[in-house]
Amino acid sequence: MVSELDTRIQQALDDATPPLPAQPLPIIVVGAGGIVHDAHLPAYKKAGFPVAALVDANRDRAATLAENYSVPLATDSLDEAIRYAPPKSIFDVAVPAGAILDVLKRLPDGASVLIQKPMGNTLEEAEEILSLCRKKSLTAAVNFQLRYAPTMLAAKKITDAGLLGQLHDMEIVVSVYMPWELWTFLSTAPRLEILYHSIHYIDLVRSWFGNPERVLARTVRHPNTANLASTKSVITLDYGDWKRVYIATNHGHRFQDTQQSYVRWEGTEGGLHAVMGVNLDYPKGRPDTLSFAKLGEKWHQLPTKGNWFPDAFIGSMGSLQAYVTGASNTLPTSVEDAIDTMRTVEAAYTSSEQSGVPLLRN
Repeated sequence: MVSELDTRIQQALDDATPPLPAQPLPIIVVGAGGIVHDAHLPAYKKAGFPVAALVDANRDRAATLAENYSVPLATDSLDEAIRYAPPKSIFDVAVPAGAILDVLKRLPDGASVLIQKPMGNTLEEAEEILSLCRKKSLTAAVNFQLRYAPTMLAAKKITDAGLLGQLHDMEIVVSVYMPWELWTFLSTAPRLEILYHSIHYIDLVRSWFGNPERVLARTVRHPNTANLASTKSVITLDYGDWKRVYIATNHGHRFQDTQQSYVRWEGTEGGLHAVMGVNLDYPKGRPDTLSFAKLGEKWHQLPTKGNWFPDAFIGSMGSLQAYVTGASNTLPTSVEDAIDTMRTVEAAYTSSEQSGVPLLRN
């Protein structure tokens, strides 16, 4: 006989689907870098989202990628892609943070656009992006896609169903080796780990708890990547006197047997543990998993399907398309919301620069 608990878990898993439009709109992808190759295009192919054009300053790279995914137009001209764009096209802007503003300025007023994270290199740039989106009446969202990973959607549904009781603890631990050399533009970036990686976890936390009251953080460099900015961080997000929420990352951990990449939630009646496999043996990665335990009982793995890469990118694009087509009345990662993720990132850097409280001495 199936227990009531099993039935409630299965119902939560069945409900853990990303928002999708009834009729997908065509997509104009601006940028043909690694993230487009590894995640955007595989996700759109899997979801059946039509990609109408691919734009990149390197025309040959755009052409090769377009051929692999049967994209009708590959070009190095954004203006050409805009002229070619079918009606109601969604612009998927997957360029480095410093190039976002220039691309947005050239898009048609009133366009719909998914902006690659981060939302600018600094909070000042993020505010400029927000202001420009408002001025041009853009329907704009930021590609904070981790919240749409299958394990994260399932974890949220299970929590919302009350199966954890009162949620009081969330921890994110990533101790892996990240080959930063894959992203050449990061070699001179003054901000690295929090802005380009832990920003995912900050946004994930905000999707569960909203904005923190304050942020305490320290981000530091790694001796094996001394040419780069900080690649190790500890971030504590303050949600009052009985919630503990923190993020701890080390991207220089070369010990394969002890690599970790997980999110863990603890409630008064149960817990969840999600493995983010993409960070393990990157870029090869391992499968994502989600496990559940009722208080006092053993952990058991739940039957989730799909990974952060590429499946979460179905959700970030799907939520924008669902909103634009009227299938949904909310846009969770709109620029109006994403600005608060950027404000939290800025608070983390400010906290790190202030370096905490020195010891009292005689």
